[in-house]
Amino acid sequence: MALVAAEFLGTALLVTVGVSVVILAFGAGSPVAAVLPSPAWRRLLTGFGFGFVGALIALSPLGRISGAHVNPAVTAAFWLKGAMAGPLAVAYVLAQLVGAVVGALPLRFWGPLGASVRFGATVPGASVAPAAAVAGEALTTAALLLGLFLFVGHRRLRPFTPLLFPFLYAAMVFLEAPISGTSTNPARSLGPAVVAGAWHDWWVYWLGPALGTALGAGAHALTRLRRFEVDVAKLYHFAHDPHGVLRVARREGGWDAHRSG
Repeated sequence: MALVAAEFLGTALLVTVGVSVVILAFGAGSPVAAVLPSPAWRRLLTGFGFGFVGALIALSPLGRISGAHVNPAVTAAFWLKGAMAGPLAVAYVLAQLVGAVVGALPLRFWGPLGASVRFGATVPGASVAPAAAVAGEALTTAALLLGLFLFVGHRRLRPFTPLLFPFLYAAMVFLEAPISGTSTNPARSLGPAVVAGAWHDWWVYWLGPALGTALGAGAHALTRLRRFEVDVAKLYHFAHDPHGVLRVARREGGWDAHRSG
């Protein structure tokens, strides 16, 4: 229950704070727009800010407990790589979805500024076909997971895993946000959609990340990246696992959970 509660709170914080960065940068009458009128540069800043929030959650005590997945795609990827048991993965995803909805409720306090951008809800760009938005979500989700696998699977890079997210999201949001909004996270998209009632092409933000998860896990397994073995379902605090369920060890009979930390 401690793991699931930490994942719930971490996802709620990601949505409350991370999506507030989006609202502040792109809401109608935003003070950020007055200082930085270029939408492209604001996308870069927004992506960095959103990724920075995720990095802080990974470094926080919540991340120490649950591993700070805060994204069903990340949890599914760890499960596909054999680093997490199926029942716990399902519990994580449910906690993330509920946490995202709860975390989106405070976004209403942004008032007209938030309402002008549907409280950060993700929708395909103007004149963008849903298929293109699905492709954008799939590719950015795959990039996220491949970067995560590389860092978590490389012992020298592992301690710097949280630093990946601000720079990766800055690049992805800068380049891809006009297509789909660069969610890469069904929970992040669900929360604001519920609060704003914005269900336009909502399925894009489930199908795209699902395809991206399969693509990322498959690319990791079928390329030289497979040598970076993913054996712990955490983004930081790798040695801390008092419950013995977020670290696995390869034995002759397969993958078995064991206690560590």
